[in-house]
Amino acid sequence: MKTKDEEWTLIIEPKSNLFDLRLREVWQYKDLLFLFVKRDFKAAYKQTILGPLWHFIQPLFTTIVFLVVFNKIAEIPTDGVPPTLFYMSGIAIWNYFASCLTATSNTFLANAGIFGKVYFPRLILPISIVTSNVIKFGIQFLLLLVVMIYYMLQGNTIHFGISWFVIPFLVLMMALLGLGLGIIISSLTTKYRDFTVLLGFTVQLLMYATPIVYPLSFLINKSYGWLISWNPLTPIVEAFRYALFEQGTFSLGSLLYSLIFIAIIFVIGLITFNRVERSFMDTV
Repeated sequence: MKTKDEEWTLIIEPKSNLFDLRLREVWQYKDLLFLFVKRDFKAAYKQTILGPLWHFIQPLFTTIVFLVVFNKIAEIPTDGVPPTLFYMSGIAIWNYFASCLTATSNTFLANAGIFGKVYFPRLILPISIVTSNVIKFGIQFLLLLVVMIYYMLQGNTIHFGISWFVIPFLVLMMALLGLGLGIIISSLTTKYRDFTVLLGFTVQLLMYATPIVYPLSFLINKSYGWLISWNPLTPIVEAFRYALFEQGTFSLGSLLYSLIFIAIIFVIGLITFNRVERSFMDTV
C-alpha cells in the first residue's frame, strides 16, 4: 500500500481513445529502443558462420541471377545504367522495405511473452526493427558504392552529385511504408493467423510489380503499365535510381503521390496498432 511519503515515478493508465498515441513516450524510452536495435542485429547472426557477411553474399548472388535471367535471357533494358548497378540498387532498396514489412508484421506474435510481463510503449519494438534494418541497408549500400567505384576505375561515367542527398529521405519513406503496413498486418494477425502465410507470398509478387528487375520506361507502352505506375513503391525506386545514376523515369508528382499514400497508411497503422494493443493478450 502506498504511504504518504511515497511518490510514483510512473503511472500506467488505459488509453482514453484511439488517437491517444502517446508518441512522446517512445522518445522517453529511447534507451530501450537502442537496446532492442542491438538485440535484433546480434540475434540475426547468432550461431552463424559468416555473420554480417550474408548482407554482401545475398545481394551478390541475387544480382548474378538477375543478370542471367532478366539481362541475358529476357534482354530487358536497364535505362542506360550498367546492368550490375541497376540490379544491385534495386535489390538494396527493396530488401530494406521487405525486411521492415515482414519483421514488423510479426511484432505481436513474436513478442507476446515480453508484452505480458513488463510495460513499455509497444511501438518501440516495430520501430527498433525498422532502425536495425537501416544498418543492414547501409552494408548493402556500401557494397553498391564499391561496385560503382570499380566501374568508375574501368572508365565508366558514374554520377556523384547533390541528388545523393535525397537518398536518406527515400529510405525514410520506405521505412514508414514498411512500418505502417507491418503494424497493420501485425494487428490483424492477432486474430487471423492466415495473414502470416499470405504475407510471404504477397511480398514475392509485389517485387515483380515494382521496377526492381526492369525500368518503368520498359512498361510505358504496355497495357498493364498503369498498374505498376500506381504502385506507391514505384516512384520511390525510380527516384532512388535517378538520385544514384541520373537515369530513369522520375517525377516529383509521382513521388508526392507516394508520400501522401505513405502518410495515410502510417496513420492508419498507428491507430490500428493502438487499438489492438489494448486487448491483444486475450487473443494471442
